[in-house]
Amino acid sequence: MLPALYLIPVTLGETSIEQVLPSYNQEVIMGIRHFIVENIRSSRRFLRQTDREFPIDDSIFYEMGKHSDERQYSQYLQPLREGKPVGVISEAGCPAVADPGADIVAIAQREGLPVVPLVGPNSMIMAVMSSGLGGQSFAFNGYLPVDAADRAKRLKSLETRAWTEGQTQLFIETPYRNEKMFHSLLNTLRPQTRLCIAAGITTADEYIRTLRISEWQKNGFPKKGAGGTDFSKVPAIFLINK
Repeated sequence: MLPALYLIPVTLGETSIEQVLPSYNQEVIMGIRHFIVENIRSSRRFLRQTDREFPIDDSIFYEMGKHSDERQYSQYLQPLREGKPVGVISEAGCPAVADPGADIVAIAQREGLPVVPLVGPNSMIMAVMSSGLGGQSFAFNGYLPVDAADRAKRLKSLETRAWTEGQTQLFIETPYRNEKMFHSLLNTLRPQTRLCIAAGITTADEYIRTLRISEWQKNGFPKKGAGGTDFSKVPAIFLINK
């Protein structure tokens, strides 16, 4: 097995691993004993789900997060420098995309250490695929400002870019603020702008719908996902374009 920094995708919710992850990932995971993770408990659970025989007790976990710094991250890569494979696991989806794993990858790239991304679900790409808004040019903008006035200003800026460049604009929100974001969009954007709400992708609550703002104003906010879960608890991506 090639000594490398393996970026290991995780399911986006309560979805069976077989549905979204190739069997090759399991083969790679079984050969790794050093893991840099966003949450140790959930990562251990994920590894057990991947293979019940995974030797958890023989593995070492390094936690990345808000209170870690680059010096710690560099130390986490020492096993790789010594010729041992290291895995990176985030809370959901693909590591290093809107994720602290990006800092780990940056160090590995600077040092010329091999980096291998494994195949798995990415909510941003899947949202673009299913939105009908066009994937020739798109931009992920992360979280928008919490302050209402600042958020409205940012939304108008993104809408302008969408209309002038034809670039699909993506952003996310903390689930409990999904409805507030929805109403900000309706109160800020022009009626002809198209909005896609892509929530709970790959899970039982998956909901993906694209309408113009004027149509969303008639339909109202979708209260529940396909599985019946309250949308205030479902991770969502919002996409806009002309």
